[in-house]
Amino acid sequence: MQRCLIFLSFAFVCLTPALAAPNESAQEQVAAAIKAPNVSVIHLWAPWCSNCQAELKSGGWTKMVKANPQVKFYFVSIWDAGDDGRAMLAKYQITQEPNVTVLADPGPRGSGHIKEFAGLPVSWIPTTWVFKGGNLDYALNYGELHFPVLQQFIADSNNSWEH
Repeated sequence: MQRCLIFLSFAFVCLTPALAAPNESAQEQVAAAIKAPNVSVIHLWAPWCSNCQAELKSGGWTKMVKANPQVKFYFVSIWDAGDDGRAMLAKYQITQEPNVTVLADPGPRGSGHIKEFAGLPVSWIPTTWVFKGGNLDYALNYGELHFPVLQQFIADSNNSWEH
């Protein structure tokens, strides 16, 4: 009887994460998330990318995430065979923030890499998009960010524009 209980306990512990884990791809999760009424920032990046590393080293992402707790940030590692880059993001104190989700697309680097994500073209990383209520407000598709510009885009997305 005791062996049976030990086996069942072990099986439960092993299977619980699999049952709780979402079965959706990163693209499906982002496509659902950007429909939220609040601002969402989607950042496509890869740990091996020197431009992406420079953004992290500058401290810009860490400051941006902490300064905007009402904004949901999605760091989606692409072109890196499914590595989500969580270790690198943790080094810069990004992963522990409650408004951050870390995801990975399983696609490879080099030939055969994705050229579209969540219905939008991707030709370079880092790429950063600002959404509100399912609408793409801003797309920064080529290279490193100037974080004051991103902060302005977030502020503009939160404003109501009536003419």
